[in-house]
Amino acid sequence: MTRPWDGVFSETELETWRLGGYGSNAGLGERPAVIVIDVVRAFTGDKGDDHAASVRKYRQSCGPYAWAAIPYIERLVAGGREKGLPIVYTRAVVQPVALRTGQMRKNARAGREDPETLARGKAWLPELTPQPGDIVIEKPKPSVFFGSPLLGYLLALRVDHLIVAGCTTSGCVRASVYDAFQYEFGVTIVQEAVFDRFPTSHKVNLFDMNAKFADVRPLADVLADLGVVEAERLEVATT
Repeated sequence: MTRPWDGVFSETELETWRLGGYGSNAGLGERPAVIVIDVVRAFTGDKGDDHAASVRKYRQSCGPYAWAAIPYIERLVAGGREKGLPIVYTRAVVQPVALRTGQMRKNARAGREDPETLARGKAWLPELTPQPGDIVIEKPKPSVFFGSPLLGYLLALRVDHLIVAGCTTSGCVRASVYDAFQYEFGVTIVQEAVFDRFPTSHKVNLFDMNAKFADVRPLADVLADLGVVEAERLEVATT
């Protein structure tokens, strides 16, 4: 099976991984939920733009890497709906500049976006828009758990496992996976359904999370384990 991090690590590192027993597959739990992290215009840019053009419009954009992942996220959400799983969408709250000091320390363009660009960036995509009955989390920080009601909602629904899609692999996805692990949720990351603006960082972070905090698995395997019928021909959910 091809893995996103193939070719990145030395044989010595992989031998350490094997000897240490890392990367076991823990399965999907009894009551999984699908969570789509921050798939909004600010992180995807406009379809068809190359990465440089996309970042010029939206400084956080992952450009073509996002658009390569979106069909897989659509199929995951459609499969989750078919099985009656809770579907969670998240996006960032646009904070006043005074509350974005940490972000501004590390990015020269943060806090300087015009209001129109910020408003466009927060918009859901036509391909991936929350539907009635979905849970929508507006979050102030990278983790979907920090400063949000998500934990309470998951406990109320008796969810024990999160199936994760979205972005960025090295940022909000990683922060959310860490917190989910610390709250004792099982986590599966769908490898084709997460993305990052930096491909190398994407690969290294998936390897590391798979080793210690989550299962990183192909979409087809996840859908098969959910019992989605004819997963390869599953219709993409559209709005």
